[in-house]
Amino acid sequence: MAAVVAATALKGRGARNARVLRGILSGEKASQNRTRALQSHSSPECKEEPEPLSSELEYIPRKRGKNPMKAVGLAWYSLYTRTWLGYLFYRQQLRRARNRYPKGHSKTQPRLFNGVKVLPIPVLSDNYSYLIIDTQARLAVAVDPSDPRAVQAFIEKEGVNLVAILCTHKHWDHSGGNRDLSRRHRDCRVYGSPQDGIPYLTHPLCHQDVVSVGRLQIRALATPGHTQGHLVYLLDGEPYKGPSCLFSGDLLFLSGCGRTFEGTAETMLSSLDTVLGLGDDTLLWPGHEYAEENLGFAGVVEPENLARERKMQWVLRQRMERRSTCPSTLGEERSYNPFLRTHCLALQEALGPGPGPMEDDCFSRAQLLEELRRLKDLHKSK
Repeated sequence: MAAVVAATALKGRGARNARVLRGILSGEKASQNRTRALQSHSSPECKEEPEPLSSELEYIPRKRGKNPMKAVGLAWYSLYTRTWLGYLFYRQQLRRARNRYPKGHSKTQPRLFNGVKVLPIPVLSDNYSYLIIDTQARLAVAVDPSDPRAVQAFIEKEGVNLVAILCTHKHWDHSGGNRDLSRRHRDCRVYGSPQDGIPYLTHPLCHQDVVSVGRLQIRALATPGHTQGHLVYLLDGEPYKGPSCLFSGDLLFLSGCGRTFEGTAETMLSSLDTVLGLGDDTLLWPGHEYAEENLGFAGVVEPENLARERKMQWVLRQRMERRSTCPSTLGEERSYNPFLRTHCLALQEALGPGPGPMEDDCFSRAQLLEELRRLKDLHKSK
């Protein structure tokens, strides 16, 4: 990746950030050279030592790599979420995606667990909607149905009755299909947070509320940060004797997390810790296909993480054939997702304020999360 950079003397924690910024601006050649060692090594422990810097330089990225949520970004975000300009923009993006990807941006495979089916639906340019189906009762729940036409096509193909829509948050690329689907399916209820202004919301949910549809038991978990009222939905695996499934919206992606548009780093950290409390075998069904880019960034901040490299090689094979990369598991995510690894010494020493423990460990982890998010916003995949 070409970039224009300037070098200045380091101050404070800049020495630790320089290595990461240098990796972001120069690419991932080092990680590619370690690919052959994947099968014979295991994932590194959290407390491995970071690589020392060869020079003390601070890199200033070019202008177009600035955080998009500066003044102009905030103004656009307000228009997108609070006015009909956002809806018109979403409709434009929807038309473009339908023309570019008439069969969807990715090839997906359903998962079947003893009478419960999870069906990912590729929509827009990189979003995923989901149908959760009780195959015995022929009842379906839609998660974030942003393209009503695509979701309706799968409903008809499966021959099921849509009785509920679960919306993780208000953004149009997750809620844009609520109107059309709820009008078409008169008995369909629209669930979501009352704090988030979900379009066509009929049934507000709070933290730990449970939605029951046939054998489906789906718990709402409050995870603010991306938006004030963001929810994730946990499908309990016990009734069908299978793995639980987390539909994470824009909170958590494969090797990534969402931007903090309406909260603080402390808020987002608390929400991520809520997810970390779930079991390792929980399947993660994210709201976007961001795997390749996210794993590329993870390789910059943790270049020696072989679990990440193994996953990256698998993802590259999947994406060469335009195959979906979901689901992963929370156990996998703990091993390579930097946003879930703020407790790890390697990341703390690479990006943190310096040696020595902080008086408030939670705040120091929040600082690290904020720095990771800043660096991720600067990262440009090849």
